[in-house]
Amino acid sequence: MKTLVCLLVVGVAVASAGILGIGKTQSAAVRGVLTCNGRPAENVKVKLYDEDRTDLDDLMDEGVTDSQGRFELRGHETEITTIDPKLNVYHDCNDENVPCLKKFSIVIPDA
Repeated sequence: MKTLVCLLVVGVAVASAGILGIGKTQSAAVRGVLTCNGRPAENVKVKLYDEDRTDLDDLMDEGVTDSQGRFELRGHETEITTIDPKLNVYHDCNDENVPCLKKFSIVIPDA
């Protein structure tokens, strides 16, 4: 039980660091083109997150692809540790008749 309490306290301290202004502001950006079966994937939802291990991921930016399947997202977060940006893509490629969107994630590498 003591271990659980210590981990919880550390998790809360790390999670609240950004709120308190502790840490450094870091940024990430991603741009690309999405296609489905060789055609531009239009109006596909894309979201840029900072993936966190101790709390919920931080949404940094979101948007949709244009008529050519292009998108560009950028954002920033204040963190004690290095941010871990990832791109989530929500699509219905090859699955148009199903009401739910499929999701895949891409980890954005360091520059």
